[in-house]
Amino acid sequence: MSYKHNIIKERFDVKVTEPNQVFKGEFELDKNANYVTGIILTSDKDDLLFYRGSQKIQINDKELFPEDFESRLLMAGLNVAPDDRAISVGNIQSGNGRVEMWFKDSDHGTTKFTPYRVTIYIFSVVDLTIDEKEEL
Repeated sequence: MSYKHNIIKERFDVKVTEPNQVFKGEFELDKNANYVTGIILTSDKDDLLFYRGSQKIQINDKELFPEDFESRLLMAGLNVAPDDRAISVGNIQSGNGRVEMWFKDSDHGTTKFTPYRVTIYIFSVVDLTIDEKEEL
């Protein structure tokens, strides 16, 4: 299988259906991914994610962001260039390719709860074979 520019971009969603609850998402990365290099957090209701959200994120039982890590720190606004929006996590081996996220919704005085979707984008790198490198 060939990947242009050897980067895989995957999207995973968690539905937040009740206020003040924790929602767990478990996701499988593409089996060809070798390293996770970055993430982005977004939502269909950015204001709720920004003010109400926090999470814990793990890849293969390795904690990337601890419990209660504020969502606003993993978001990027429109004023950020598209190539600068992802949060770099280094080069974490994808191993068995399991991503887990515990998303917590908490009351905030400036927002009223309504169901929303939290989306995490995972950026991974595929090591190219010699033949694939020659094609590029």
